Amino acid sequence: MEENLTKTCLHDKHVALGALMSPFGGFDMPIQYKGITEEHNAVRHEVGVFDVSHMGEVRVKGPDAYKFVSHIFVNDVTGAPDGQIFYGMMCYENGGTVDDLLVYKVNDEEYFLVINASNIDKDVAWIKSHAEGFDVEIEDQSPYYGEVAVQGPKAEETVENVLGLPVKNLPFYNFKTIQTDGEEIIVSRTGYTGEDGFEIYGSHDYTRKVWDKLMEAGVQPCGLGCRDTLRFEVGLPLYGDELSAEITPIEASLSMFVKLDKQEFIGKEALAKQKAEGVKRRIVGIELDGNAIPRHGYPVEVEGRQVGEITTGYRSISTGKSVAMAMIDKPYDKLGTKVEVRIRKKTFPATVVKKRFYDKNYKK
Repeated sequence: MEENLTKTCLHDKHVALGALMSPFGGFDMPIQYKGITEEHNAVRHEVGVFDVSHMGEVRVKGPDAYKFVSHIFVNDVTGAPDGQIFYGMMCYENGGTVDDLLVYKVNDEEYFLVINASNIDKDVAWIKSHAEGFDVEIEDQSPYYGEVAVQGPKAEETVENVLGLPVKNLPFYNFKTIQTDGEEIIVSRTGYTGEDGFEIYGSHDYTRKVWDKLMEAGVQPCGLGCRDTLRFEVGLPLYGDELSAEITPIEASLSMFVKLDKQEFIGKEALAKQKAEGVKRRIVGIELDGNAIPRHGYPVEVEGRQVGEITTGYRSISTGKSVAMAMIDKPYDKLGTKVEVRIRKKTFPATVVKKRFYDKNYKK
C-alpha cells in the first residue's frame, strides 16, 4: 500500500471481508468484494451498500450563507425549502470546473456541501479563498463524518427495517437530520447509481455500527468498481473524466444545472458566453458495433482523423452493449454520427448515441 493513503473508518472491515483494495482519491478503498458484476446487479435488482466515507463535507454557516453559496455554485438555491438538495458545480472564472457537488440546504443561514474525495483540500482552499466580504464560517467536517450509501430497489425497506431509520416519506433529493445513538445524523435520498437509495452521514462509530448491521442482514457490500459501472450507465459524470478544470459544465452536456438567470456567480460570464455561442466540443454517448471494450483515453476518429477521446467506457453490465462517454469535437457530436474508436492498432465502428445507456429508477 502507498505510504500516505488515508483509511476510512471502515477500512479494517473491508480487509476482513477480503475486499480488493486500491488507491482512489488519496484513500485506500475497496474496489470489489465478490466481483463487479455481482455487486452491480445487487444494486440494480435488490440492494447494496457502499463505503463513501472518503467523500468530503463542508459546512457553510452565517448570515450570508445563502448569498455565499449562490456566489460559488452554478445551480440556483433561491427559495428552496429547508431539507432540499441540489446538484451542480463550482467553477473557475474561465468556466472550468473546480468540482461537482451536492448542496444540502439546512436553512438560509446554513448549508452542507458534499464534495469529491480527490478534491477535498483543493475545494476547501478555493471555497475559503472566495469568502472575503461574506459573513460566513466555513468548516471542513470531512474528518468527522463517515458515510455509507445504501442503494437499490430494496434500499428503503433495508434502511427502515435493518437500520430503524424513518425514511419512507423522504422525497428524492431531500434530507433530514435524525437524533439517534446520542448523536445527530444526516440521511438523504440520494446516490450515484441511478437507483433509489440513501446516503447516511454520522460519526465514525455510528458508521461502523451501521455497516455491521447491514452485513449481519446479508446486504451485499459494494466496491468502487461497480459504483463506476452503475453511475456510468445512467450518464452521471465522474470528476477527472467528464468534468475537470479543463472541462466546463456546458462542454460536459450538464448545462441544465447552470442557472444563468440567477445572481452573479463565479464563472457565469464564461459559461453564458459558451451557452450563447455554442461549444467546440462536448461529452456524448458512443455505442460500439461489436464486443470490443472502449477505455478512458482511447481516440475517437472519423476517416482516420482524431475527433475526440473516450472519457469512460465499459461493456455495460445492465445492457450487454459496449458503450462509452466521450469528448467529441463538433460537428461529430450529433446523434447518429458514425465514428470509429481506436483500440491499440485497430479501429472499431461506433455510433454517437444519448449518454444515458440505462434508465434511472429513482423514487418518484
